[in-house]
Amino acid sequence: MSLQKYEAILRAYELNSLTKAGAELGISQSAVSHMINSAEESFGFKILKRSRAGVKLTPEGEKIIKHIRAVLNEHNALMDAAMNIKGLEGGRLRIGSFSSVAVHWLPQLIKEFSGDYPDIELRLLNGDYHDVENWITEGEVDLGFISLPSDIRGKKIALYEDRLLAILPKNHTYAKEKVFPIRAVSNESFISLLQSSDHDARKALKTVGIEPNVKYETKDDYAIIAMVEQGLGISIMPELLLVGFEEKNIAKLPLLPPVSRTIGLCITEGDKAGPAALKFSEYVERFIRNNYR
Repeated sequence: MSLQKYEAILRAYELNSLTKAGAELGISQSAVSHMINSAEESFGFKILKRSRAGVKLTPEGEKIIKHIRAVLNEHNALMDAAMNIKGLEGGRLRIGSFSSVAVHWLPQLIKEFSGDYPDIELRLLNGDYHDVENWITEGEVDLGFISLPSDIRGKKIALYEDRLLAILPKNHTYAKEKVFPIRAVSNESFISLLQSSDHDARKALKTVGIEPNVKYETKDDYAIIAMVEQGLGISIMPELLLVGFEEKNIAKLPLLPPVSRTIGLCITEGDKAGPAALKFSEYVERFIRNNYR
């Protein structure tokens, strides 16, 4: 069976969507569906249940998904070993990232790295903190941007202290103030990321012992900004994520007391990190030195 069929199954399951799996693999949703159907015919049983709620594993699928992941990881290990032999003359580099880094850092980094090493294929996986840590642990990426501190295993490099800001509708009572007291969150409708992803806001609120009145939850950072813009509540987000939203119908205020997140880079441990991953990390560190104090 082709590796692409295994990839289609795993991506559809992890992303909970055939459409998202297709977008990541660079193929259509119908092609993903066809590959999954073909794999299921070969196995002789259903692997995935598809419904309006998304994509779930069947009981049979739960028994084999770890083996599918293992097959793909072994293939990736083979490709990495071949790349190590070739050095930086070719091969592949897989990068895990969250939204703010993917939007504001990676385009320039990828342009510079690809200009110097055009024969190295770059693949970007974009998710939240939880996704990136899982990809690193499962060997699905060679390096990933994370929030520090983290218990994940690998070589970790602290890169940048990124302030957390309160974001409010432009007509909010505090919108024209210089700072936003974190304790005031207790009196507001709060828009949050899913709990598995929302390390930043919860870190800020934990400093003052506040439990927010969560009105809405989403996995999409930019959906939160749009909801705040419409006056549905307030939120707390990293400053880097908010770059470019100066003209939007929101106010951005520093928190009192101040809170920040530490953006880091994690390279897979041991000999799993090939020369391309190590070289790319050098580009990342130089980018930070040149663009941020």
